[in-house]
Amino acid sequence: MTWQISRRSLLRGSAAAAGAGLLQACAGTPAGQNAAQMRPQPQPKPRQPKTSGNNVLRIIASSGFAPEPARAQAGINLLQYAGFAVTNQEAAFRRFQRFAGSDAERIADVQDVATGRAATPKVLMGMRGGYGAHRLLPHIDFASLGARMREHGTLFFGFSDVCALQLALLAQGGWLSFAGPMVYSEFGKPVPSSYTMDSFIRCTTNPGYTVSVPAMQRHDLHIEGMLWGGNLSVLSALAGSPYMPDIKGGILFIEDVGEQPYRIERMLQTLLLAGVLQKQQAVVLGDFRMGSIRDVYDSSYDLSAVTAAVSRAAKIPVLTGFPFGHIADKTTFPLGAHAQIRSDGNGGYTVAFSGYPTLDKNSLSLDNLMPQTAFDTGITQSVIEEKADSE
Repeated sequence: MTWQISRRSLLRGSAAAAGAGLLQACAGTPAGQNAAQMRPQPQPKPRQPKTSGNNVLRIIASSGFAPEPARAQAGINLLQYAGFAVTNQEAAFRRFQRFAGSDAERIADVQDVATGRAATPKVLMGMRGGYGAHRLLPHIDFASLGARMREHGTLFFGFSDVCALQLALLAQGGWLSFAGPMVYSEFGKPVPSSYTMDSFIRCTTNPGYTVSVPAMQRHDLHIEGMLWGGNLSVLSALAGSPYMPDIKGGILFIEDVGEQPYRIERMLQTLLLAGVLQKQQAVVLGDFRMGSIRDVYDSSYDLSAVTAAVSRAAKIPVLTGFPFGHIADKTTFPLGAHAQIRSDGNGGYTVAFSGYPTLDKNSLSLDNLMPQTAFDTGITQSVIEEKADSE
């Protein structure tokens, strides 16, 4: 059965949950009660679920460290509450310089699975993004890792800097992964996004998944092939290396954050000069969270000007508005799986995914991920800061 989800369909519910947390955090303290008395009291940590073989989740901390250890713990608690047996938890609390541990420690998070020193889990999940995954790539046997993941139907979730590992896995191990939420970045939020949690559940428990994109497009679309990609900065940095997938006839997905339009174009030009874009049927842009970012030399040179220039140069359509990036409400979807893109008759488009591994929902309690139950895990409500969505 194929599930379809629209970004708009859950926006109201997500906003309501976030608004509740905001009001709670900003409300005044009644006379005679201090802030500590008013703050929601943490509940006991959930017990680690028993291992069923279909519920083991291993944390990978390949990039930046967790600035707030309590938030990392909250993410672990919520995943346990959803029925995952979370392993390698210590990785979420390591720090060496700006990284989540030394290079050797961060390599071991992945290489121990590749070599069999650690059992192959059902889920590999990035802790957060930042920077650091590139340093690990030469030290990981991605062919062996991909073979073990294929045998066990392992799902690997991450985005931002973590996609360096996902791209290398596709390039050298031939196994797909998922653009999706991470331990610290999404599951550890004070109020997890309803849209993000619902998308994670629907995508990972159904063999087919369709995302509707209402953003107006100039193209009549009828495309199918492997959809792959990730963060644009990471992709451009891997160009010409053995860790960049060589995909012909594919659909390239990209997203980034905090970049001026000319820098986005320069990175796309890097992929063009490297011959990557010309091999694709289309490029799909996620949310670049441009906000007030303007080109310092020409404020009229915006993302739409960039997409038009790149589309002309590569002679392929560049689609916009896909709901993923360094944003609160992000869809979960497979990278390296088959996708069909079709115009929806209203100016937008749909992307239908198939051919990817799924979770056994009977061995998990995934409904517990939804915000109305999230506070049972000991997550303290607070104002959600925009920067929390960046990695």
